[in-house]
Amino acid sequence: TEVTEKLEEVVMIWTKQIRQVLVESEQIRREADDVGPSAELEHWKSRMSSFNSLLDEIKSSRVKKIISILQAARSKTLKQWKELDGSITIAANEAKDNVRYLYTLDKFFGPLANASPVMMEHIPSLMSTVFMIYYTSPYYNTSEHMTSLFLKITNQMINTCKTYLCEG
Repeated sequence: TEVTEKLEEVVMIWTKQIRQVLVESEQIRREADDVGPSAELEHWKSRMSSFNSLLDEIKSSRVKKIISILQAARSKTLKQWKELDGSITIAANEAKDNVRYLYTLDKFFGPLANASPVMMEHIPSLMSTVFMIYYTSPYYNTSEHMTSLFLKITNQMINTCKTYLCEG
């Protein structure tokens, strides 16, 4: 029972740390007013990397051994642990899925940034791709995500126009 108590303390510390990561990942992002759409992709790539690292750690043999010992001891701490494990898996899947969908927009980011203000040739394809993401993505199709993406696309268009006017 002494070993079980020590292992439960370790799992409780991990639980607290993982909760903190989840809470931080859900907080509203502070970004510059003129940030472009590539920042959205970078955000999700970073988030995917963080959650995948966390998943790798959770699935390590060291953690699995501790969890199996606590399962054998019928520890009550495992209920919270399983819930967090599920939350981390969902967050990692969301980030991975969002990166996959946002990569379909990546081909538009360069032309959008470097085009003349008459960038109309890129807009229909870009909007079709955004619509496809909204329609098919199980995670990214929220009002919050789409608003953030449209804001960044608009910022990029404004920045492109400013650059064009300053060079002209």
